Amino acid sequence: MKYISTRGQSPAQSFSEILLGGLAPDGGLYLPESYPQLTDADLTAMRAMNYRELAFAVLSRFATDIPAADLKALIDKTYTSTVYCNVREGENPEDITPLHTLEPNLHLLCLSNGPTLAFKDMAMQLLGNLFEYVLAKAGQGINILGATSGDTGSSAEYAMRGKKGVNVFMLSPHGKMSRFQTAQMFSLQDSNIHNIAIKGVFDDCQDIVKAVSNDHTFKANYKIGAVNSINWGRIAAQVVYYFKGYFAATSSNEQRVSFSVPSGNFGNVCAGHIARMMGLPIKHLIVATNENDVLDEFFKTGVYRPRGAANTYHTSSPSMDISKASNFERFIYDLARQDSAKLRELWAKVDQGGAFDLAGQGLFKDVEKFGFQSGASSHMHRIEMIRKIWQQYGLMIDTHTADGLKVALELRETDVPMLVLETALPAKFEESIQEALGQTPVRPQGMEQLEALPQRFVVMEADVEAVKGFIQTHL
Repeated sequence: MKYISTRGQSPAQSFSEILLGGLAPDGGLYLPESYPQLTDADLTAMRAMNYRELAFAVLSRFATDIPAADLKALIDKTYTSTVYCNVREGENPEDITPLHTLEPNLHLLCLSNGPTLAFKDMAMQLLGNLFEYVLAKAGQGINILGATSGDTGSSAEYAMRGKKGVNVFMLSPHGKMSRFQTAQMFSLQDSNIHNIAIKGVFDDCQDIVKAVSNDHTFKANYKIGAVNSINWGRIAAQVVYYFKGYFAATSSNEQRVSFSVPSGNFGNVCAGHIARMMGLPIKHLIVATNENDVLDEFFKTGVYRPRGAANTYHTSSPSMDISKASNFERFIYDLARQDSAKLRELWAKVDQGGAFDLAGQGLFKDVEKFGFQSGASSHMHRIEMIRKIWQQYGLMIDTHTADGLKVALELRETDVPMLVLETALPAKFEESIQEALGQTPVRPQGMEQLEALPQRFVVMEADVEAVKGFIQTHL
């Protein structure tokens, strides 16, 4: 299988070739030339698989240049109950992503059992092993430059710490993550991990990463790679748990389900879109935003209008405090019927700080064919939802999952199973849990005094050249 850029001006490459690179040379995002198509017989065979077997069945269709035995070994090394061990009482760690049923046809797909207690671990742990494998084969190293609004950073750093040939430079918005998220990242003392707190918001961090990636000379000279969800390897790995959730919630391939996905950068729900394009029987993909409701505005009006750093709200679901959703380009490429020229026309407006309106261009009506719906939440809504779920089900949820549940309950259909993607454990957002429930969530063993650990980070202005200079002097 070969991969092409959404902007149509870069050569097709293999999975291993795009794994390390992030953005395509033309500034676009990689997608497979065509999506693998699954038959009813394929789905029936997959229904009986455990998570590792299912991951191989999905990923072997995307990573066709990695020998099957090697890919299987990497998957088996990644998805173990010792890595994904932070399960709730009564859940089986061997499930990796247990399905927690709240009531008939309303479920939580639990994705936060990994080492950093966030769904990003589902893909990032595999990505770390894939990076180490591909780099060893090529006899080279890589310097990862990433941006995080909270969870990607810690997940990437925990996955890459100690990996041979890998350095990580992670940008985060200074003072805008939860105390737990900040401590998870900044307390790491590994020599290959570098935390840079940027004076600004997540979009400033993301813009710096893209600017460095688009400086092709610097990128080549310093072997710059990416772990944000612009990296196709991350999206591919996330596709797996949509299949796992579907099989856990149904008994027949005739059934359809809907997924509600807390959404900021569009990576998590983009993986659901890929699963649906492959043939997974998904009725609706529900995009649940917080007060930064750029995506909700698009799915309701056809207008995509990133609001910029000055108009991005700092909220109690901070991992979704994003105005410009990087992965949205992949979906728009499909919506535009894989027309790269059209995609370039639309993104030229976005890259210049503008907006585009598909409602007036006839493309917007096709959104329905892809099954997308959307809704937004607020601080009051998520506090009320945390309280409601605790009172009704005795279950403690985090703020982002609360956003997903709030929108799911507004749009659910009684005869269609609704799976809400749980994105983090409540321990990561203690302040909001205390506000909602008057109690502190229990932390996994070893994380009780996380904030008391020494922290190592630097604070910098939102300046591309300054970040480049920091990378140069710390290699």
